[in-house]
Amino acid sequence: MLLWILPPLLLSIVLFYFYLRLYYGWGSLFREDCIQPPRPLVTDKRTRDKVLKQGFSQDKIPPNLDALVIGSGVGGLSAASALAKAGKRVLVLEQHDQAGGSCHTFQEHGYEFDVGLHYVGQMHEGGMFRVIMDQLTDGQLQWIRLGNHYESIIIGHKVYKVYAGKCEYPDALKKQFPGEEEAIDKFVTLMKKVARHVPLVAMLKIMPQYLALLLVKSGLLHRLSSVFHLAESNHQDVVERLTSNTELQTMFSYLFYGVPPNDSSFMINALLLHHYKRGAWYPRGGSSEIAFHMIPVIERAGGKVLVRAPVTRILLDNGIATGVAVQHKDKEICIHAPVVISDAGLFNTFEQLLPPAVRNTPEVECLLSNLQYGMGCFLVFVGIQGMSDELGLKSTNLWIYSESDLNSMMEKFSSLDFEQVCKQLPLMFITFPSAKDPTYSQRHPGRSCMTLLTMAPYSWFQQWSGQKPRHRGDEYHSMKMKLAEHMVERAIKEFQQLQGKIEYIEAATPVSNEFYLRAPKGSMYGAEQNCSRYQCEIISRMRSQTVVPGLYLTGQDVFSSGVAGAVHGGLLCASAVLNKILYIDLLMLKKRLKRRIRQRLS
Repeated sequence: MLLWILPPLLLSIVLFYFYLRLYYGWGSLFREDCIQPPRPLVTDKRTRDKVLKQGFSQDKIPPNLDALVIGSGVGGLSAASALAKAGKRVLVLEQHDQAGGSCHTFQEHGYEFDVGLHYVGQMHEGGMFRVIMDQLTDGQLQWIRLGNHYESIIIGHKVYKVYAGKCEYPDALKKQFPGEEEAIDKFVTLMKKVARHVPLVAMLKIMPQYLALLLVKSGLLHRLSSVFHLAESNHQDVVERLTSNTELQTMFSYLFYGVPPNDSSFMINALLLHHYKRGAWYPRGGSSEIAFHMIPVIERAGGKVLVRAPVTRILLDNGIATGVAVQHKDKEICIHAPVVISDAGLFNTFEQLLPPAVRNTPEVECLLSNLQYGMGCFLVFVGIQGMSDELGLKSTNLWIYSESDLNSMMEKFSSLDFEQVCKQLPLMFITFPSAKDPTYSQRHPGRSCMTLLTMAPYSWFQQWSGQKPRHRGDEYHSMKMKLAEHMVERAIKEFQQLQGKIEYIEAATPVSNEFYLRAPKGSMYGAEQNCSRYQCEIISRMRSQTVVPGLYLTGQDVFSSGVAGAVHGGLLCASAVLNKILYIDLLMLKKRLKRRIRQRLS
């Protein structure tokens, strides 16, 4: 009898807790009337630099700060923008020479390249992520939808296609895998279940940690929803119960972030696929538009986003975070605020910016001992003569896998040395940013660009860690360009119209990411996205609040990887700082917007 009573009792406790948080934090930050008609795209470099490249100096520090943010990645900017909506004066400090983190762009030889954002999902009208991004940018960030066929996957010598749409996604898979209809339907059902119940995972990070850990250790949590079991289950085990077809298993697993299916969370993989089910989108004007439109929101509340401002340490007073120290020229400048937010990642924050006494506390040691540095990645930026439409380049992304068994492939990959990988590249991602954004041809007439990506162990390039770009010597340059040229050759096999059109090639290694993004060991996705990270106890401990009073975390490490994961990390952080569940405001707003959409269409 007790077993039947416990789940509803637990749910009642959780809902009552949320009710109290809502009652004491009444008043929405997010409103329909903040959305303004989009202004014309700003292409003038000087005008953009005034927003994205405001250099640090002591006289630019706003007075009476409410919060400091270390790092201007999308997680840091999202937290700062949400706090600005609450009237908080926030200073964001970025060590690089422009804001945006992995969402910044750079220009070379007349070409423009994005660094980390390739596409995002849930940007349909009324979608939750669209509502969030509209609020954080006052509706100024515009999105271009990719075609329905937004992804192709090559497995060995076979090509499979992925289509967006509630019905189109499973229907296309069924046509390509006849006889596997039941497995596909079951997988889609699990995707829906994960998407519906993932707010409960966020709940663990919002409620008091002692309560979350009590629910985990008592076993009550798993009675509340199966999503917690799916979070802890490795992806391979789940898909093997659905089908024995290894190529279909790969189609369920292809969104790759450095972890094989037998060590990645099913919940995260399913959530990623569901994220794109309604379509894939790209920012109009390029990924730097995200920072370009969040920064004015921060500034209107009296805040600033300043670059060339490397934070060397977090200041503590009797164990409480009181500010940060910034290295400026030949001296250290101390800046104080009652709230310090780190978008530098879990490892950088505790291993670099805080004293050993904090790092050695049982709570921090428990967390760090269960996490690993993420796999590094290798990026190739290719400038192409001719416009995308002239060359027949599409917005469809291409994933290439040498075989269908991703676990075996990754095991082989880890055993290969650099020379062997150059000869038999096991996996690669190809995308054409210029084909996704119609403004690219206007901004860079007569040019197109291609980005290639593969995974790369940090150890390959570790000897050049700490050295500045273009000062790493001929050996480093030759090594990275050797792999880059092999990747370009492989891309030309798929897109033969590019033969003789390649004008510019540059490559970024894990040490490039480490230098420009302060990514530990070159990881683009924060702490490793393996099963250990998504055990319910670790989920409960990886939250915005830290053991240091006044210090909070934001970004990918708080929730999950990618742009959407970092933005949600920012919202969880702002919720913790404001002691208010911002998601309730967003859900209420989303319902009102959907009601208006239905009225408009009726």
